[in-house]
Amino acid sequence: MAVEHPPPRPTHDLIDESEPVLDDSGHFHATDAPIDLSVYRFEDWFTLIVFWLLTLDIFYQFFTRYVLSSSASWTEEIARYLLIVVVFVGASMGARRNTHIHVEFLYRYLPVWLQRAMSTLVDVMRVGFLGYATWLAVLLVPKMHNLQMTVVDFPMSAIYSLVAAGFALMTWRSLQLAMRHWRRGWSLLERPAEDPET
Repeated sequence: MAVEHPPPRPTHDLIDESEPVLDDSGHFHATDAPIDLSVYRFEDWFTLIVFWLLTLDIFYQFFTRYVLSSSASWTEEIARYLLIVVVFVGASMGARRNTHIHVEFLYRYLPVWLQRAMSTLVDVMRVGFLGYATWLAVLLVPKMHNLQMTVVDFPMSAIYSLVAAGFALMTWRSLQLAMRHWRRGWSLLERPAEDPET
């Protein structure tokens, strides 16, 4: 009796379809693409470290609350602040890679010159907004220096300075992205299928 095989599944673009994954004896043969860490920048690594600190903090909170039945009082507050840092510094990764939410539907129906003008306007407005948010965050840092965290005796200005640094990094990455769009002559809003980053 012949063994019936299921129909082939769709394969991912990274798999070389000319090379079989399973040989005749059923052994798995596949090679992974080489790992390239050069695409990651400072903010990627910093956010990863803070994320793991957040994970360890929440695990410690869970362990002390449900295993030891004596919850550590500081873990919830520190987790909140670590999450704030992950969000604001991590958002610069999205600014650098141009992966923040944007709507390109309207651009399909506009003439090319208007697409270019609107895309440039989006870049200018993004840099302007983030620059203004950076300025406001920097103004807020010294005002928060006299306030202490609730449980931990540490000034709130430390958290606000990381938020300001996150905004500054987003502004810098958005400025780099706007320059790249200007030199290239188009952005993803105009040509979403031609993403050079992928």
